[in-house]
Amino acid sequence: MAAQVSIGVFTVALLGVAVAVGASALTAWGLMSTTRTTQNLGTIKTVNLGAYWNSACTNVTSTVNWGTLSPGNVANVSFYLRNEGNTPMRLSLTTQAWSPAIASSHMSLSWNREGQTLAGGNVIQATLTLNVSPSISGVTSFSFDTVITGSEQ
Repeated sequence: MAAQVSIGVFTVALLGVAVAVGASALTAWGLMSTTRTTQNLGTIKTVNLGAYWNSACTNVTSTVNWGTLSPGNVANVSFYLRNEGNTPMRLSLTTQAWSPAIASSHMSLSWNREGQTLAGGNVIQATLTLNVSPSISGVTSFSFDTVITGSEQ
């Protein structure tokens, strides 16, 4: 009977060792990993528009000073736009934040590049034209934001 108990204890101990070894093997297997690096080639499309005072695109345009204008005046300002991305873009112009608000009823801004496409990396000259109504009154100074948008083609 002692032999049977010894064999039973030995079997349980052997089974315990087998489970422990198996668990260790599974744990080690789970921690193993491999890495495979692959090269990727592609182009990231970017849309970015820069405005500059010079054709070399080194002098950034941030403010336009229209100077002193009289009723009925038309004023022009030229600058350069560069598509600083690699995707063609269609150009558009809007204005916002007129101060005083009544100025937008007596002044209008237009330009010579509305709807034109500018290819990636290209530079073009653009001219803004500000028209002041001959009947403007009550506006002694003004400000507004010019918004030039380049929309991906």
